[in-house]
Amino acid sequence: MSSRASSFYWPMRLLPRAKRQSMFALYGFCRALDDIADGPDSTPLRLAKLTTIRAALQSWRQTGIALHPTVAAIVPAIKAHNLPVDELFLLVDGMESDVNTPLTAPSDEELRLYCRQVAGTVGVMATRIMGRDDADPFAVALAEALQLTNILRDVAEDARRGRLYLPRACLQDAGIFPPLTPLAVLTHPGVEQACRLTAQRAAQGFAQARDELTKIGRRQLWPALAMMAIYDDLLKTLVRRDRWTEPAPRLGQGRKLLLALLALAKAV
Repeated sequence: MSSRASSFYWPMRLLPRAKRQSMFALYGFCRALDDIADGPDSTPLRLAKLTTIRAALQSWRQTGIALHPTVAAIVPAIKAHNLPVDELFLLVDGMESDVNTPLTAPSDEELRLYCRQVAGTVGVMATRIMGRDDADPFAVALAEALQLTNILRDVAEDARRGRLYLPRACLQDAGIFPPLTPLAVLTHPGVEQACRLTAQRAAQGFAQARDELTKIGRRQLWPALAMMAIYDDLLKTLVRRDRWTEPAPRLGQGRKLLLALLALAKAV
């Protein structure tokens, strides 16, 4: 997926030039890892590619020399904003888990760790690029809400890949008891209720992020607020859908731009 098609595009594009470049570099790093994890290569080859990036990160931290183009591309952003490199390693951990042992009806603990690895890491680094190094609780809460929304958006596509990220507790509350294959869960009559219960968790995550905002203020965080508005709108659209087995509805770029501009206006 190109950055232009991403829900992150307008919140990143409307940043000042220096921050915009750093944000696109962070997005590019995440996109590169995601493309490896979800790519068509064999499991050993995908793991080898991720291991190569991990080794290049470690080498750069020790020597200051970036031996991999994916690492070299994000180094200026790391230096400019003092990004915590440990977050990048945590992100690689999450991608490796996706390749090694994709989640299937995860426990709450497993899902929370996964969200922290693949989404919270990005949120922590992104808020630092925005100029806030005091916003980690907000970033992590928002990132989990965004990831849960992504899980709901992609539930059918993930099932075809053999993945099932819907929380085990939500599945059980809907009368779905693993072990079932992801595709079997997708056709279970309780899947709609399980998705709606997961949507409630995402809504609670957005509420927690808003609570954190009251503690730290909105200063310099409008791109994150734009993401919150876009994904909150997407979540409401998903909840209104009739069948979760069908392709997910998508927000148009015009709608995303409008929501980003409204978030900017409220933050000024």
